Amino acid sequence: MRSGVTHPGRGPRRPDPLVRRATARDARRLTRLVRTSRAYEGPYAPMVAGYRIGPDYIETHRVFVAADRDDDRVLGFYSLILRPPELDLMFVADEAQGLGIGRLLIGHLRQEARRAGLTGVRIVAHPPAEGFYRGVGAEPTGTVRANPPAVMWDRPELLLPVGR
Repeated sequence: MRSGVTHPGRGPRRPDPLVRRATARDARRLTRLVRTSRAYEGPYAPMVAGYRIGPDYIETHRVFVAADRDDDRVLGFYSLILRPPELDLMFVADEAQGLGIGRLLIGHLRQEARRAGLTGVRIVAHPPAEGFYRGVGAEPTGTVRANPPAVMWDRPELLLPVGR
């Protein structure tokens, strides 16, 4: 973890996350999180190498950031498309993996989807993330076939129920 706050004898402090709406000022940090994600190393690297999240994307879509309350460090984010309902992006910072940030973001996504009157959200998952999405209740619905040159591999398709 990269936190600069330490407690004597206890090491780095655990982040205190807050989920908030992303702003245009977050664009560079979100782009960096995507491009440097260890989940996209090796054969997956070309997909995110030139990826950019611009201020226009943030202003147009429902993008939410999990940020540390103390230093506003970005721990993760997601983007929800309402029509048709789909999780467009979801990333957790490498140093925040295993801290419950992904589950926090999914919980927030469910609340947002319910407020919008949705009953489920489609997820086309990065193959290594399928287990996470199943673990938070998403149900497999099929496979989205590779679409070279943009995406070179098949991806699992799931439905995340959000309830009413």
